Amino acid sequence: MPGAHHEETVLPPPVTGAAVDTHAHVFRQGLALADTRRHTPDYDATLADYLGLLDAHGLSHGVLVQPSFLGTDNSHMVEALRAAPERLRGVAVVNPDVSEAGLRLLADAGVVGIRLNLIGLDLPLLQTLAWRTLLERVNALGWHVEVHLQAARLEGLMPALLAAGCRVVVDHFGRPDPALGVSDPAFQYLLRQAGSGQVWVKLSAPYRNWSAPACAASGRLAAQQLLDAYTPERLMWGSDWPHTEHRHLASYPAATQWLDAWIDDPAQRRVLLADTPLRLFKFQGDTP
Repeated sequence: MPGAHHEETVLPPPVTGAAVDTHAHVFRQGLALADTRRHTPDYDATLADYLGLLDAHGLSHGVLVQPSFLGTDNSHMVEALRAAPERLRGVAVVNPDVSEAGLRLLADAGVVGIRLNLIGLDLPLLQTLAWRTLLERVNALGWHVEVHLQAARLEGLMPALLAAGCRVVVDHFGRPDPALGVSDPAFQYLLRQAGSGQVWVKLSAPYRNWSAPACAASGRLAAQQLLDAYTPERLMWGSDWPHTEHRHLASYPAATQWLDAWIDDPAQRRVLLADTPLRLFKFQGDTP
């Protein structure tokens, strides 16, 4: 009977509380690509697939981050945000001369921050009028600035962002030198920035820092030092789905299991999975 078959379908467990994946990407083949891209995906990462993964892993919310290969055309991400406004927020990539009206359109769609993905690129000249104006507008909107670059370059960027009063989110453990790990002086510099009260760090994409066998152990060591410095109130977790350029090393289940390996304490996991990202990413009305 159709009814009996339906009852036998295995459904994901219900979400018993809020939990946020703070780093994922959606895209499809055929979108206009940035000239400066480092990577060209040959597959689709659809919104439906992503929402299905959130459901299957008991996650209530997700944050979509504009991938570098799409440049400053945020339209595909915006379309996804508008399709699931209660569950999703976004982080956009913009030109420094973007208009205030352009930023407000992004805000209306659910964007809550801008991303500076500087892997392979020069550091921006934040002292110029265009950048100073942009950062002022970002602050006025209550947004944050997400930065993705090697740890060794953080000291060339962070002071200006902090001096401008920005809230800064650092991607992927801060990208320490793979050969040095937590001994990287630049990772230690990141730990010291906790005292500013303006910095958050994502525990995400360990495979971008360490070889696959070391993702759990090396990630745990880095996570413990970050936890000691930042507390769970300034840490968050992200899946980095669909693990661009590293799909052979990662999966969504692995990403959730790594978090369990990194942070033992359920109360601490709850703070960094729910309390912290719900506030930072402006999921208004949602309580942990």
